[in-house]
Amino acid sequence: MISYLNGRLARKDPTHVILDVNGVGYHVNIALTTFTAIKDQEQCKLLTYLHVKEDSHTLYGFHDDDSRTMFLSLISINGVGPSTGLMVQSSLSSSELREAILSGDVKTIQSVKGIGAKTAQRIILELKDKMAKEGGITPETQNLLHSRNTLRDEALSALFTLGINKQAAEKSVDRILKNSGNTVTLEELIKLALKNT
Repeated sequence: MISYLNGRLARKDPTHVILDVNGVGYHVNIALTTFTAIKDQEQCKLLTYLHVKEDSHTLYGFHDDDSRTMFLSLISINGVGPSTGLMVQSSLSSSELREAILSGDVKTIQSVKGIGAKTAQRIILELKDKMAKEGGITPETQNLLHSRNTLRDEALSALFTLGINKQAAEKSVDRILKNSGNTVTLEELIKLALKNT
């Protein structure tokens, strides 16, 4: 297996690069997150995964080990191929995906183009325990999940008390939390939710 490639970026595209290694050009498929990390570089080292099928050998490249590990975890799931794995990584960073899996957030994973509810649930089901065992829950992630869930629960409780429909309240609060990047206070969250429901 080719573990990594180190060379000159002869071509850069959001979906693939051509890496010139000693005069040999390797076509390497990448996710948008990897493109963002390497787009300003002339030379780079990409960690790789070689996907072998009967009719093709395809290289996939990653800017760091965490991205490659996450990709390999994703494609180990029945029904998630390399193209879908790259689509997930183009839409969510490794930390966002890990947080969604550990918190059982089907909606975030399902927001990726081509991922349906069943596939999103399968990803969570198959990777949640594995990530928890690997120490996927860092103290920061644990605190973030806890504070986010507490904030969400407190806001929903207040909205229910004010007579807001449960489904509408949950939808509104989840959307605000996702868009705010967890920087919103409880008071702001309730006010925004009241405006949007």
